Amino acid sequence: MRPVPHILFAAGGTGGHVYPAIAIADALRQRIPEAQVRFAGTRERMEWKAVPEAGYEMHPVSAVGLDRARLHRNLALPFKLTRSLAESYALVRRFDPDVAVGTGGYVSGPVLLAASLVGKPILVQEQNAWPGLTNRLLGKRAARIHVAFDAARAHFPPDRCACSGNPVRKELAETDSKGAREQYALPAEAFVIAVFGGSLGSRAINEAIARHIDVLLRDASVHVLWQSGRRYFDEMRARVPERPRLRLMKYVDRMDQAYAAADLVVCRSGALTCSELAITGAPAILIPSPNVTEDHQTHNARGMAAAGAAEMISESKMDEALPEAIARLRKRPETLRDMANAARALARPDAADRIADDVLRLAGFAPPEGAGANAPSPSNGPATQD
Repeated sequence: MRPVPHILFAAGGTGGHVYPAIAIADALRQRIPEAQVRFAGTRERMEWKAVPEAGYEMHPVSAVGLDRARLHRNLALPFKLTRSLAESYALVRRFDPDVAVGTGGYVSGPVLLAASLVGKPILVQEQNAWPGLTNRLLGKRAARIHVAFDAARAHFPPDRCACSGNPVRKELAETDSKGAREQYALPAEAFVIAVFGGSLGSRAINEAIARHIDVLLRDASVHVLWQSGRRYFDEMRARVPERPRLRLMKYVDRMDQAYAAADLVVCRSGALTCSELAITGAPAILIPSPNVTEDHQTHNARGMAAAGAAEMISESKMDEALPEAIARLRKRPETLRDMANAARALARPDAADRIADDVLRLAGFAPPEGAGANAPSPSNGPATQD
């Protein structure tokens, strides 16, 4: 047996896939600092920068997906898939991982399949309430599957599946409202609405806020933190004049402070966003993107709404429904408190630790004594935090 574990992560495309993988890798390194951890990803996407910045080595693997809207573009797909699988196989043979971990993105498919084909155990982490096709297929071969929403368990073998939550950055749970408001120069008594549309931004959300910003700011106690996203910042800055109690931002570097400062969040319902809302106990109005494969965001939003942690508004009804919902919740602080408590009840702050402990078990390295006491083991069936 080698002295330290070798763990290969496959994660790519978006922060919702990459940052959970980094959080798990960090938890592994906390347990065994000498652990050999490598990442597979694509040169063109965010992981190529985010993973090395987190201190981990990246290996390029071509990744392609099915173009559902323009089917003629899939003619070369078999050749591209063959190439990505060959690259994955070469990486697996070269690095010889004890376990391969996939947290989503097109790159997860070929890398985890290659690892499984050479007899390496694989672990799948599914962030959404409705699993994507790749993870549903990989789940049939996986030694362990960790899901973030209990609803996702129905799509995987029950004896190998655990509901552990989405790994998120630890600082999200450590920032206090008072300190966060001081960072934004917000009055302690203000009612703060935080609007996010993702790092690039959401045109639909930006358009709705731009149309209704005067109505939102009519109440003198309301302050708005508005992240328009890089793609739309210049347009929104030119369209919306500067106003007192409005902060228009291209990007938010410290999401922990933005969540902590807010009384109400308006945002999309990506899996990582929903987990961050739960960890921070932030009441939210969720507007699922209609352009996401297999409508993941709607399933996530429904799960949050069913738990009482958020309200869901469809994008098609947002222009009329969003101002009404904000005004109604503004007048009902008890409802916001209930939503915050419901969100915290969904939180699983130890998700990265639970998954890291399971990875080490699969690799043959038992977690240190006292670590991961609540983590599921391959022999005791699924574990939940209901």
